[in-house]
Amino acid sequence: MSAQEAQDAEGGVGPDPAPAPVEVAPGLLMLPLRSPTLPPATHTNCFLVGDSEAVLVEPASPYPEEIDRVVALVEARRAAGGDVVAILATHHHVDHIGGAVALKERLGLPLFGHALTAERLRGLVSFDRLLEDGERIALGAPGEMTLEAVHTPGHAPGHLCFVDTRSGAMIAGDMVAGVGSILIEPTDGDMAAYLDSLRAMADRRPSMLLPAHGGPIHAVAAKVEQYVSHRLMREEKVFEALRSLQEREREQKRARDGGPEDDGCTPEELVPWAYDDAPPAVYPIAALATEAHLIKLEGDGRVTSAGGRWRVAGAP
Repeated sequence: MSAQEAQDAEGGVGPDPAPAPVEVAPGLLMLPLRSPTLPPATHTNCFLVGDSEAVLVEPASPYPEEIDRVVALVEARRAAGGDVVAILATHHHVDHIGGAVALKERLGLPLFGHALTAERLRGLVSFDRLLEDGERIALGAPGEMTLEAVHTPGHAPGHLCFVDTRSGAMIAGDMVAGVGSILIEPTDGDMAAYLDSLRAMADRRPSMLLPAHGGPIHAVAAKVEQYVSHRLMREEKVFEALRSLQEREREQKRARDGGPEDDGCTPEELVPWAYDDAPPAVYPIAALATEAHLIKLEGDGRVTSAGGRWRVAGAP
């Protein structure tokens, strides 16, 4: 699920509770659906992709009136002589999968997703086909339209992006956002994998990114560089906050009893220092992101952890 940091916010989907579908590329309709995501985002984009044969991507909203809108879109396509053959999920978070069961039943369509997404939803949502990295879904006559699945873990372990090989547009799910930013947290997320996935997305040189939240992103290289730079900046702030607080604690302990040891810091203790440019209201979410950064720093050999507390590696 997306979390939004004020410093990353930019314009996106407006306040209209029922925005109309927009053709963002030939054969690629975007329909923003009201969904239970975190502010400032209020909608998750659903996509109808294809010409004579199509798929739905992002069965996002659990709200009945929004599900009705998706059903109406598919029924209109069918009435015009087109066919819709499957539903594709980018990942398992509720604002991306909330309508999957209802849409499967009402439209009679199979659901496709990554094996790790299916694993997270075991017992809740059944998948009919598991997609692997690089797998292609041909839509219509040969050469008409093809979607390629791209495994992009980091925000969620089974996260998939989908590339329209004809236009070069990439449906990016929660890897980037057109409004707000993306939460990487310890339960579902992996900061090192997220950064690697962002770079891999940029290396494909898509013509645009179509995020789940907000409008199309055309300056792809700049957006990805902004995301990577921002995460690395925050990583250094987390590390420097840990180093500074650890040193302060050692000095206080020396003054008090002469002991050289410190007890380390929790992510919550680091947040006011590492996120001194953010309002206190976001501190609970920032603590999750801080822990994700610390886990990456531990993997890099720069910090260590014990009992939920963190210390700079090699510190006396």
